[in-house]
Amino acid sequence: MAAEADMAATARLAATRRQLARIIDQLGWARLAATALLLGIAVLLARGSWQVPLLSDAERALYDARAALMAPRVEQDQRIILITYVDETLFRTGIRSPVDRAILTRALANIDRMGAKAIGIDILFDSPRPEDPALQAQLRAMRTPTWLAYLEQATNPNTIQYEQQQFLRAYMAAVTTAQTRPASVRFVTDEDDTMRRWPDRPSGLPPLLANAMAPVPAARRDYQGAIRYHVPLRAAAGAEEPVFSEIPIDSFGAAMDDATIAALGAVVKGRYVLIGGNIVGDDQFETPLSRLPDISGERNTMFGMKIHAHMLKQQLEGDWPKRLASVTLWGAAVLIILAGTLTALIDVRAWVVAAVVAGQLAGFLVVPFWLQGEGADTLGLPAFGWALGWLLAFAAAGSAARAIGAHERAFAQSALGKYLPRDIAAAILREPEKLALHGEKREIYCVFSDLEGFTRLSHAVTPETVARLLNTYLDRLSEVVLAHGGTIDKFVGDAVVAFWGAPISRPDDAANAAAAARALFEAGEAFRRDMAGGVPPIGKTRVGLHVGDAIVGNFGGEGRIQYTALGDSMNTAARLEAASKPLGTNVLFSREAAERSGRTDLVPMGRITLRGRSQPVDVFEPRPDLPAEARARIADMVAAHARADRAAFVIAATALRAEMSEDRAIMVLLDRLEQTADGESYVLS
Repeated sequence: MAAEADMAATARLAATRRQLARIIDQLGWARLAATALLLGIAVLLARGSWQVPLLSDAERALYDARAALMAPRVEQDQRIILITYVDETLFRTGIRSPVDRAILTRALANIDRMGAKAIGIDILFDSPRPEDPALQAQLRAMRTPTWLAYLEQATNPNTIQYEQQQFLRAYMAAVTTAQTRPASVRFVTDEDDTMRRWPDRPSGLPPLLANAMAPVPAARRDYQGAIRYHVPLRAAAGAEEPVFSEIPIDSFGAAMDDATIAALGAVVKGRYVLIGGNIVGDDQFETPLSRLPDISGERNTMFGMKIHAHMLKQQLEGDWPKRLASVTLWGAAVLIILAGTLTALIDVRAWVVAAVVAGQLAGFLVVPFWLQGEGADTLGLPAFGWALGWLLAFAAAGSAARAIGAHERAFAQSALGKYLPRDIAAAILREPEKLALHGEKREIYCVFSDLEGFTRLSHAVTPETVARLLNTYLDRLSEVVLAHGGTIDKFVGDAVVAFWGAPISRPDDAANAAAAARALFEAGEAFRRDMAGGVPPIGKTRVGLHVGDAIVGNFGGEGRIQYTALGDSMNTAARLEAASKPLGTNVLFSREAAERSGRTDLVPMGRITLRGRSQPVDVFEPRPDLPAEARARIADMVAAHARADRAAFVIAATALRAEMSEDRAIMVLLDRLEQTADGESYVLS
């Protein structure tokens, strides 16, 4: 038993090796290497798209959408209050930069008496003001923990210059006490100048303002993940209040008695107070919330002190979004590329593949939003890279699969194409169920051609010569039909029957059928010219074109089937071809086919009644050899006959007979019109 199992395993291994060898042979080493390279690139994109130019822009945009749409909706935070210099304050004080510090001195004295938990001042004292002695005295006298904005030129060279740096250091030294100390207000924006993440903390700077104002776990003192922005909770009536209450500093900048202090102190007591500017055009930052319209329909930036407030709120709530581990992201990238590869290789119905593709691409969008909503830090999550890597893997694997399938289809199609037209064979290879015995009603453009004199020729030469000439002739006409997108129905001796509009209908079927009809005649003329000497001459190739309904499909028995069209439209095309001989024409269109052909070189050849028919047919012939002026005069003459304008008809006919006496089709047309009453059709016997 063990020996048999070993033999079976060996046989399976050998079969696998043979299959791999066949796949490599069909692909070729160059394509195999290219496919492997593309899959490797796909993995790198699915993991590292944040580091690729342009792709990183897309990743940031997707992150901003996640951060804004999944931002927690909260009621107003009662722990934090913003006291701001606004544009109205600057107008009233008459001082813009540096801001008036007298009002700040009075506000600090009042707030210090109101029992705030801590005060953070987001104003840089980097240049002198006359009010500085009073403000410095107040800062030294503060009983409430107070933190003053501080920056270093080394880490913010575009914000503070050397002289400002020296003044700021001296200012801090003059006011620092146990209760009043400096705190870093350094921000670090991304390449697109957007505030998305907590800044790093260089060793030479004091603690970050949010870290200084409230206790922070030791493990989070250097946290550099995403800032968790919050948005207002929308009330049922549509009104909302901001996440942080904001009061102009003017409300605190006046002298206050104990009663006023007590009344206003209820707003401040026990809260973290942030003091700074909310001034148009000053200290404003883009954030993820800036990417989406706010409730007023505008896109707003956020002033720096409010960003500090969001960071402080995040810290107070212990909301530290955790990034996915690097190994997790690498694993996800590999799995996604594997999914794209396998999706390209599955052999199921097209709608199933489409559903699988749509589901996976939707997952690349939904999963990052879900992770964001669950509290994960998706800053750095390659959502766009996932989709792009998947598409690249899908395309690479699909291309390799098509190369393998092309070998197999080429063999099958070459065999099947010996019995069916090439396009039908391809359709059957794509959908084998088309071999079922059934038909469907379709509107098709039918072409029927016939070679005049071939029967007489066949009696004058050897059978071998007949076969050679017939095969050459049918090859040329078949190429014309296929080059114009037609389906070859059958050969009836030297006659070619073809149609357009089935099994696939195309918008340009009418134009292609009309062009093919004329091209079949021209191919027949070229065949006549190319015939070898010693072979009796043969006549023209005449063609008929009609459009109408037919039953198209596979007909026959289980042992043999033929894809063909059945119906009166096929018979009409054959009768139009037969009518060309007595009419002296080469290519004959019915009115229905002519009106849809889009050709401008058609000449009306009158109204006739085809053999075996009672309904008259208006017929046309493409005559690119005639000048447009001549075609117009012929059309006017035929129209005059149709409307029984005998005088106009006679004048036009007389002139045309004199000018076009060598054109047999026009001469026959004149004879027919003269033999029929005005407006009547010519009956072919």
